[in-house]
Amino acid sequence: MTIFADADVERFVLDSRVPGPPLTVAELREGSAARARARPAGPAMPVADRLVAGVPVRVYEQESRARVVYLHGGGFVLGDLDTHDLVCRRLAAATATTVVAVDYRRAPEHPFPAALDDALAVLGWAAEAGPVAVAGDSAGAFVAVLAARRAAVPLVAQLLVCPLLDLGLGGASAEEFGRGFTLDVADLREWVSWWAPEAHAVPNPLHFALEGMPPALIVAAGLDPLRDGAVRYAQRLRAAGVGAELRVEPGLVHNHPMYAQLARSAERAYAGFLTDAAAILR
Repeated sequence: MTIFADADVERFVLDSRVPGPPLTVAELREGSAARARARPAGPAMPVADRLVAGVPVRVYEQESRARVVYLHGGGFVLGDLDTHDLVCRRLAAATATTVVAVDYRRAPEHPFPAALDDALAVLGWAAEAGPVAVAGDSAGAFVAVLAARRAAVPLVAQLLVCPLLDLGLGGASAEEFGRGFTLDVADLREWVSWWAPEAHAVPNPLHFALEGMPPALIVAAGLDPLRDGAVRYAQRLRAAGVGAELRVEPGLVHNHPMYAQLARSAERAYAGFLTDAAAILR
C-alpha cells in the first residue's frame, strides 16, 4: 500500500532519489532556476520589478489596497523572484490582493539577520498603502514569522506553506521523512548553519511568546520532515489566543505548491490553500 497521495507524487519522489555528485551553491541555484523555467507561466497581470529601501521586489498588482509580502523558500540559500513567480501570480489572482515578492539576501553570502532586515523594510513600505499580510514557504516562512513578530506595523495575517519553524530540525517527522522525500534534512542542516552560524541568536518560533501575533493559515504536508514543527506552531498560536487554521495534506511531500503542475493531489491541496487564503484576507 502506497503512502503517497497519488502515483504522480510517488513518481516525483522516486525521480528525486536518483543519486548524483555533490553540487556547489551556484549549481544548486541554476538547477532551481531551470525548474522555474519549466513551470507554466501563470495568470497574466501587471507585474513590475522595483527597489524598496534598496531591496529588490516584484509587485503583482491587483485592484485591492491590501498587500501580501511574500518571502520565498529555498533553505535560506536558494530561491529568488523567478523561482516563485508562479506561486506569487496564483496567490495574487486567487486573493485579488497585490503580492510583493521579496528578493531578500541569502546565505552563505548574507547570514542572519540580513533576510529579516529586508523583510521588515518591505513590510513597512507595503503597509503605507493599506492592510498588509506576510506570507512565505519553507525557510521563507521562518523569515515571515520572525518578521510578523518584529514588524512595526499591524499585520492582518500570516500565510505559511510547509514552514520551517525549528532550526534544530527535530521531531518524529524529521526522523521519518528526512531522507528520500525530496527535502534532505542533512543538507538543510548545513544550509541553516550558513544562515545562522550563531543559532542561539536567532529567535525560535516554537519558544518565544506568541500573544499578539496575527492570525495564521498554515499548510503542512504529511510526508514532510518539517511537518511536526508546523503542527507545534499552530498549537502554540492557539494556546496564546491567536487564530490558527492548520491543514496537513496527507501523502504529499515538502512544498507541494512548487510541483502542483506535476501532481493532481498537489494541485488540489494548493487550490484549497488559495481558497482559504482568500477567505482570511477578505
